[in-house]
Amino acid sequence: MKLSLVMPVYNEGPTLRSVLERLGTVDMPVPWELIVVDDGSIDGASGAIERDWVPTAERVLVVKARENRGKGSALRKGFELADGDILGVQDADLEYDPVQIPELLAPILDGDTDVVFGTRQFGSHASYSFWYVVGNRTISLVASALFDRYVTDAYTCYKFFTRSRYDQLRLTANGFEIEAELTGGLLRSGARLFEIPINYTARTRAEGKKIKPSDGLRGVVRLLRVRVRGW
Repeated sequence: MKLSLVMPVYNEGPTLRSVLERLGTVDMPVPWELIVVDDGSIDGASGAIERDWVPTAERVLVVKARENRGKGSALRKGFELADGDILGVQDADLEYDPVQIPELLAPILDGDTDVVFGTRQFGSHASYSFWYVVGNRTISLVASALFDRYVTDAYTCYKFFTRSRYDQLRLTANGFEIEAELTGGLLRSGARLFEIPINYTARTRAEGKKIKPSDGLRGVVRLLRVRVRGW
């Protein structure tokens, strides 16, 4: 088994190196590769990435888009270039600690499931906004109702799934609604999501938080679209 970890990057200069170096210290249970997709950043951070920041990875691939198109576009590009048996996501900020990844991979490697989400609902949590939490829980409730599957954190970054599950998806979203599309697509495929509590420390707007209330509304629309059309 091999893990392909995709990291979308957009002007993450202040945190990128710290995240990569922390990733490089994680004792991954399987061989792994890192695919960094720079979504049109103008701070030059991805161009400064050095291989020895992540010495435990078999391959570190850096791809730079000409213009910013959104997290969904970056993730779709990364998944397209991945060659692992398990696919996953790591954001380029410090909200999600990579040390949690081996625990999230365990149920897949043990053959218990083929989809694992890291849920922020039951772990240590530091959110910057009450309404951000309410919005995420609302979207999670909508997803659960639409697909008759229980999910507590539809918009978590930490989503891990097998290649066979990914091949059943039809991802088209460019923005943050990719999270709704991934969650909805996996639920629609019949996958039973296995959720594991994770620790989470949210950034503020001043620190670079990008998701907005309008992205939540687009996420609900995307869930409805996946439920009706399959994409």
